[in-house]
Amino acid sequence: MSYADKIFIENCKDILKNGYSDDKEEVRPKWDDGKKAHTIKKFGLINRYDLSEEFPILTIRRTAFKSSVDELLWIWQKKSNNVNELSSKIWDSWAQKNGSIGKAYGYQLKEKHEYKEGKFDQVDRVLYDLKNNPSSRRIITNIYNHADLKEMNLYPCAYSMTFNTSGKKLNGILNQRSQDMLVANNWNVCQYAVLMHMMAQVSGLEVGELVHVIADAHIYDRHVPIVEEIIENKTYDAPSFSIDKSIDDFYKFSVESFKLEGYEYSVLTGKIPVAI
Repeated sequence: MSYADKIFIENCKDILKNGYSDDKEEVRPKWDDGKKAHTIKKFGLINRYDLSEEFPILTIRRTAFKSSVDELLWIWQKKSNNVNELSSKIWDSWAQKNGSIGKAYGYQLKEKHEYKEGKFDQVDRVLYDLKNNPSSRRIITNIYNHADLKEMNLYPCAYSMTFNTSGKKLNGILNQRSQDMLVANNWNVCQYAVLMHMMAQVSGLEVGELVHVIADAHIYDRHVPIVEEIIENKTYDAPSFSIDKSIDDFYKFSVESFKLEGYEYSVLTGKIPVAI
């Protein structure tokens, strides 16, 4: 069993046993057939992953690793908000005819801001601080920009990263306002684990802990039987993660710069419905 399996199983069992159901409330998300998509939720889940010990990917089901990295690079490296620059179709339902998702995600990261050291966008400011002032307690990104929310097709779910060093160890906190546990939980964990590895390598640091803070961790009603199946699935050891050590420029990484060796996982028996 991978450590990610252990955390995911504990979280889902807790939600299903002790969570709050919103089935009597008016909710925004819907299924394809137009019916309201209700959830069982827990407030304030906090999970810690020591990235120096193990890459946090599930084995009780497959996580589409390369697609998750592609989306991460789309947001953090390309700083894009256009689905035409993304390989997968995961954002298509939120896109306008021209492919834009509005002033969301990558758009916020590429906006430049004035600092006493000069103008930086949020990503370049993190890179600057990790190289020049790694002990700073102010290394933060935040894409939940209230001034632009009205022009976002979807408000950011994973909205903030805090980077913090302990000696040569780079740690990070991912803040997430909302988390679809079945569809997106491990997808996001893998993405930000990769981001931590990228940031550490180009800054001459070693990767440390990723702390994932989820305000609203939920399981959709039609996902419950699938989650119950998954948490009983056969588990495997975590695969071996590797990163191209020759890269010292954040903007030179590609999807192919990251490898998982020996990734084994259980296969789901059915299709997962997605609420929008």
